[in-house]
Amino acid sequence: MKAKIKNIKRDTNKWSILLLTIVLFVAIPTLTIFINLFKGPGESWSHLVANLLPDYVLNSTILIIGTTIFTLFFGISSGWLLARYHLPFKKQLEWLLILPLAIPSYITAYAYAGMFDYAGFFDKFFHFKMDIMNHYGLIFVLSISLYPYVYVASRAFFLNQSNNIIEASKLLGASERKTFFKLILPLARPAYIGGLILVLMEVLNDYGAAKYYGINTFTTGIFRAWFSLEEPETAIYLSAILVGIIFLLISVEKRQRRRIGYFNSSRNHQQIAQLHPTKKQKILFFSIVFIPVLLGFIVPVLQLLYWAFLTYKEVFNSEFISIALQSLGIALLSAFCTVLFVLFLIFFTKWNRLNILKPLTKVAVLGYAIPGAVIAVGVLIPTVFFDKWLITFVKSVFDLKIGFLINGTIVALIYAYMIRYMAVAYNPIEATSLKTGKSLVEASKLLGKGNLYTFLKIEFPLLKSAILSGFILVFVDVIKELPLTLILKPYQINTLAVKAYEYASDELIAEASLPSLFIVLTGIIPVVFLNRLISKK
Repeated sequence: MKAKIKNIKRDTNKWSILLLTIVLFVAIPTLTIFINLFKGPGESWSHLVANLLPDYVLNSTILIIGTTIFTLFFGISSGWLLARYHLPFKKQLEWLLILPLAIPSYITAYAYAGMFDYAGFFDKFFHFKMDIMNHYGLIFVLSISLYPYVYVASRAFFLNQSNNIIEASKLLGASERKTFFKLILPLARPAYIGGLILVLMEVLNDYGAAKYYGINTFTTGIFRAWFSLEEPETAIYLSAILVGIIFLLISVEKRQRRRIGYFNSSRNHQQIAQLHPTKKQKILFFSIVFIPVLLGFIVPVLQLLYWAFLTYKEVFNSEFISIALQSLGIALLSAFCTVLFVLFLIFFTKWNRLNILKPLTKVAVLGYAIPGAVIAVGVLIPTVFFDKWLITFVKSVFDLKIGFLINGTIVALIYAYMIRYMAVAYNPIEATSLKTGKSLVEASKLLGKGNLYTFLKIEFPLLKSAILSGFILVFVDVIKELPLTLILKPYQINTLAVKAYEYASDELIAEASLPSLFIVLTGIIPVVFLNRLISKK
């Protein structure tokens, strides 16, 4: 024991202390939720458990099952057909299928609600009305918005799958259909299940679409407990249950995958062969691939453009320009801070000699697995506590009155964005950092150069593309974020996502189109990066 303590003291350096500080700083919201569980629930908890909690669980379960079925169908079928067959407009479809990710699900929900509503597109031209503001409508909206997560992962796997195993299957007498279902699909499980986990996290995180469609979920329950009931304790308990469900989903999949071995030899690897389908097959396959693009991107965007044409004179004014600039400024600042802290985290871990601290860095990137509303609750409580302590301290020591310095300010909002989206920037930067190897760094140190000099002159230039990618991805996610922003945004500041939500909540769907279109245009930027990344050999 004494030897271990002695080793810890010997290996501890300034980077160890800085690394531990950053990890604790990032882990504050999660620790807050955990610690406050021991204080007990709010007064209405027993009523909520008896009357509302079963509804939250049932609705969330229905959404999970429904979106799982449709996102797997759209994502896997599109990925396989484009990887295996020559189809018309194949290159265009490859990146068009990713475009629904550029439209937040709550904006797609507004578009379809308006189209099927009284005096909407279907009523006006076909005299057809249908109520889609229910479970089935929400499943449809979430599925066509989120299937690209499964498509991206599946297509990447299929493109890298060796043609040898397919030929071996054919030699054994298996048909194309049987080869896919019995061989390719089981092998692709890690890819499409990984995409599905992201889909389910987004489903459980959704607030705007569920609230607008009147479906009670855990996220809407957290908002109700915090704002309507004014019981942070109840919101914390609901948050803990939601986080537990998400980590249970991840744990179950990891446990199931551990039982199966996956191996793909690089020896004699041949790229998957492209088949020429018959005319009937070509029409069928093209329809299967094009339908999710049509429903998930083209139809909602056309509806938004039509509404924007009708309302832009009322909506596009100085206030709108101010909100757009605020959104861009907050997103740019949040992306910069997030990437900066990611670099701190990655390189302080490298420069730190204390091995027991290295696993802790993974805690810092768990925020993406935690819904935005939960992170917002985890940020609100400690910032309120700190501000109250600071006010008391300044009053007693300096006899001065000050207001809240963090809570209710842009500082708390950006901090929450950093926690939520650190993993988005961490993954591409860390992957590129690992690819650069150690030889250049070791050569620099042999020449007597320190860590900071080596980073600035050698490692940073090699990481520029990854840093830019991480920056853009965080920027776009911040622009789209709704539940976290609704809880934490300062009163005097607004964003495009919140403005679109406010219009929709006031039944001004057409007016919500212009801020929605700005969000969509911003979201298209990373699609180009994503498609180029998948297509690289």
